[in-house]
Amino acid sequence: MSAFDVAVIGGGVHGASAAFHLARRGVRTVVIEKSAPAGGPTGRSSAICRAYYTNAFLASVARDSIAMFRDFEDHTGRESGFRETGLLVLHPGEDEATVREVVPRLSEQGIPTELLTPDQVLAEWPMFDLTGVAIAAFEHDAGYADPVLTTSGLLERARELGAELRIGANVSRIEPDGTAWKLIIGDGTAIGAERVLIAAGPWTRPLAMQLGEDLPLTVERHIVATFAWGDDTRVPAHGDLPNGYYFRPEGDELFLMGPLHAEPRVDPDAFDEHLGPEESHTLGAAAIRRVPRLAHATARGGWASLYDVSPDWQPVIGEIADGVFVDAGTSGHGFKLAPALGRHVADLVTGAEVDPGLAQFHPRRFLEAGTLDAGYGDARILG
Repeated sequence: MSAFDVAVIGGGVHGASAAFHLARRGVRTVVIEKSAPAGGPTGRSSAICRAYYTNAFLASVARDSIAMFRDFEDHTGRESGFRETGLLVLHPGEDEATVREVVPRLSEQGIPTELLTPDQVLAEWPMFDLTGVAIAAFEHDAGYADPVLTTSGLLERARELGAELRIGANVSRIEPDGTAWKLIIGDGTAIGAERVLIAAGPWTRPLAMQLGEDLPLTVERHIVATFAWGDDTRVPAHGDLPNGYYFRPEGDELFLMGPLHAEPRVDPDAFDEHLGPEESHTLGAAAIRRVPRLAHATARGGWASLYDVSPDWQPVIGEIADGVFVDAGTSGHGFKLAPALGRHVADLVTGAEVDPGLAQFHPRRFLEAGTLDAGYGDARILG
């Protein structure tokens, strides 16, 4: 049986980042992934990179992650596909007090963000119909990246630093082995590790249940629709809270959209991966209400993916058994956090000094302090 310091279950961007940060420290690490790197929800992420968070710790992590996306080649020798677009967030009146509190704090955290009135938005982007919008914020350094390039880059650099990758290996059981742990792969192979990190996204909960820990995670099906611009209209990346969608360019010819609110729960091993025409139409109609000139855009398909969702839509990170840790429940906004969050998770797993801000995400909060207050109304995905 192979022996490692840390076994990471899951080769999505969170497992990849943790492995990268562990391997940089010389920790003997193995990553076990049942399909392919970024083969689950990570590979279908919209991959928006923004630090516009109400939670100060998550804002700082996202800020540091955006810096890593920008300098990804310096960290990994590879490209992340990052493109800076900025991000405009349109808010209804009930959000105004929180927006006015959050925007100055973000700027103090080194996240350049402007508070905008509707008139200021229209002066810069006159194509918007701002019905229902009372206030807006613009984050200058936001953008998007390539989720597959990012994940594979982190994993390949981790491998170069000594980590072992077990691709196509499904963990069926986690068993105690003295003071360590034994992971049983589907073919009966056993992998031994002193510590285990479960970063398996929608498949995290059943693994944790083997250890007697029932994490309050559900799995939702979320859609992404793509459109061709259709004419010379160009609209900035934005989140529209009154209409409940996010929007960003996809290269030069396309844009994509997705919902900001909760969606139907599904079985992660049996869900419809295809975007239905009605689903595409509903998102497109929302965009046209906000930008009437987008009526010339044409649908170009899309897909459905999975979010592993916690009760407050905030990450679930912590030790759930002696030497077993979880990093999951990022509820559709985890990609942007992952590159820098992996450092904090590596601190936790190795017993190093941990940023005090990480403690708020431990799963025990649901039994003790209750849910975290983050995001805006139903748009808790904004964190």
